[in-house]
Amino acid sequence: MTAKRLLLVEDDRALADLVAFHFERAGYEVTRTGDGEEALILVDEVKPDIILLDWMIEGISGIEVCRRLRRRATTANVPIMMLTARGEESDRIRGLETGADDYVTKPFSPRELVARVGAVLRRVRPALAGEQLAYADVEMDVAAHRVRRGGDAIALGPTEFRLLKHLLEHPGRVFSRERLLDTVWAHDPDIDTRTVDVHVRRLRQALNMGDRPDIIRTVRSAGYSLDSEA
Repeated sequence: MTAKRLLLVEDDRALADLVAFHFERAGYEVTRTGDGEEALILVDEVKPDIILLDWMIEGISGIEVCRRLRRRATTANVPIMMLTARGEESDRIRGLETGADDYVTKPFSPRELVARVGAVLRRVRPALAGEQLAYADVEMDVAAHRVRRGGDAIALGPTEFRLLKHLLEHPGRVFSRERLLDTVWAHDPDIDTRTVDVHVRRLRQALNMGDRPDIIRTVRSAGYSLDSEA
């Protein structure tokens, strides 16, 4: 599958390095700039699948870049996610009304940002998303129904596959057993929270074969999360 192309418009070099690292690790092709004028040129050259756009950049502001992109026929439908230190509701609404598909307020978790971008792509450009998911050394080909860890094939049952897919889509986020019942099992009345524990245990056993590090974290009284630092 062709890598998804991401245009990162961020003038904080350290933050741009961090964000680019996480997206490249997740399989994206990342093009970077910290300049609004250059971003408007790169959009036509790179033809990104999604744009990460900082609100406060040199020259043309991110909000103006977003406005201009939405006015062009060739870029009117390219997904845009705003990165902003502005947390006020009025600012968030302004960004969305200008044409942003989503926004993330600084400071943010890079892993959550990757997941949020994936969610935007699934919602806005479903033909691009949902085919490949990755976190740490775990890779999932959704269309082919295959999972690999460190390059080795992992055999999973249908329920464990759905459970892992959900966790890969939201790395670092803690899900209660009840929430997992709603999303993975569609709250089947015949399934209770103990069943969630059983399937998490099976998923752990499959992923951890060969004494690999456990990347599923159990949070007491809260639930489970996919966390490489578990």
